[in-house]
Amino acid sequence: MPYPEELKQLIKTVESTRVERVERKKKNEEVPFLSLDQRAEMLKYHPDVKEEGRRELMVGPSKGYRIAHEMADLLEARSRVDPAKIDLSKIDYETDVLVIGGGGAGTAAALYAKNNGAKVIIATKLRHGDANTMMAEGGIQAATKGHKDSPYFHYLDVMGGGHFKNVPELVETLVNKAPDAIKWLESLGCGFSKDADGTLRTIHGGGTSRKRMHYAADITGAEIMRTIRDEARNYPNDIHVIEFSPAVELILNDKGHCAGAVLYNLETEEYIIVKAKAVVMATGGCGRLHIQGFMTTNHYGATADGIVMGYRAGVGICFLHTVQYHPTGIVFPEQAEGILITEKFRGSGANLVNIDGQQFVNEREPRDVEASAIIKECIVNGKGIPTPTGKLGIWLDSPMIDMLQGEGTVEREFPGKFILYKRFGIDISKEPMLIYPTLHYQNGGLDFKNTGDTSVPGLFVGGEVGGGIHGENRLMGNSLLDIMVYGRIAGASAAAYIKEKYEDGALTLEHVVKYNKEADEAGVPEDRVAPMILPDYTDPRIRERQLTAHYVGTLR
Repeated sequence: MPYPEELKQLIKTVESTRVERVERKKKNEEVPFLSLDQRAEMLKYHPDVKEEGRRELMVGPSKGYRIAHEMADLLEARSRVDPAKIDLSKIDYETDVLVIGGGGAGTAAALYAKNNGAKVIIATKLRHGDANTMMAEGGIQAATKGHKDSPYFHYLDVMGGGHFKNVPELVETLVNKAPDAIKWLESLGCGFSKDADGTLRTIHGGGTSRKRMHYAADITGAEIMRTIRDEARNYPNDIHVIEFSPAVELILNDKGHCAGAVLYNLETEEYIIVKAKAVVMATGGCGRLHIQGFMTTNHYGATADGIVMGYRAGVGICFLHTVQYHPTGIVFPEQAEGILITEKFRGSGANLVNIDGQQFVNEREPRDVEASAIIKECIVNGKGIPTPTGKLGIWLDSPMIDMLQGEGTVEREFPGKFILYKRFGIDISKEPMLIYPTLHYQNGGLDFKNTGDTSVPGLFVGGEVGGGIHGENRLMGNSLLDIMVYGRIAGASAAAYIKEKYEDGALTLEHVVKYNKEADEAGVPEDRVAPMILPDYTDPRIRERQLTAHYVGTLR
């Protein structure tokens, strides 16, 4: 729907200050960055600091670790699978490498496992490519500009953005492998935005000291996913994709090595046994848990399944005490609530302004600081803009971009969002967008090494399901980089493991039996079952049907 009259009146206030703000930006007289002390003070308004929002885990290898209630509920839960009713002798598929997850990290892993001589199965919850990768907009970081930038500066930015809590070895690998990831994507035909002479365009992102953000308009993730998905589909004999079949439990062997997974076919409602010599976990994030009630940018299947399965198999977790809320998610029109408004808008010149039309924060602060500033402005300072249903937001003044860079820039550089808003009768080259922080990224995840290895032999990690790279806050453009770098590493390492370390053994779900027993002894409520697979926004009877604790096999 178009902006109602009351919001159009408030937009006039934004317009009244726009010329002055444009002139200040041209003179580089912007709102100054906060000092480290000021940033620390601002972060007191971040949702992560609410102690009532989290609790200590009662079970598992990271018992005692305080994380969000929504995540703890899943990690403490019993398995969906009753081991006594699963016949592991009836193997439906057998392969070298099983990749769990069909997004960017999983597809990159499959390609690199294939390139290293392995036969691969990709098991994906929805369709191949239905993942957060498709929804990533702004760009992918890499120091490709020679003397103007280097992995050294990229490393410092990543560490600083993560409050210097990141695992250094993971960051070092990320930034050093970044230029090659861009080169690889280009070699596959990825259509990054370029200047007339063929030079890759780059812009700033929040927390970056150099312009190293490569992008494909405002649909970078979709372009990357298109490229690697098409490449994977070129090798049907080597990469077999099983769609609508999420993994619900890992299978180990009697030597303690990861040896496959139990899948659940969403269409036939049957369980599938896949035996594999190595497994890559690439299930992505947890946005659909709606932690602390926040809206989310994440796709429908982002329910932390991989963390649940890996944790139950014995892999510890890290950095799950922090969750990233992207500063700019759509809050009006409500039909598009939660959808990401890429940081590229702010990197291109759009201001964040309050109800008085005043800029209150530098737009290139790290995401956690930026989100905290918006929450403070709305909730504490009373300067938020009310929506027709009583929610609050802040203006993201996108028309500034055309004023700074020429008419037509918004439509050309942000076609995805320009078209989306046009459907609601809003022209974002002439009217600002109304935004509020939205649950965006799972900063933490399963413990893993820079080789992709976990503490369980034969189980490798790639992408958002792993923790440690981004510390306590991820910078823009490092998620697409993460999935390309560590997806490829996980696939290559899984193939190498098969050749060098693989040991066959009898398949078992004994770890599930032990975990369920531990949950019983801890007094975890019996009706709590995980992985969730899909969120339920409808009938509670559907929830009961999907999350049964006492049934294995078809639901028919």
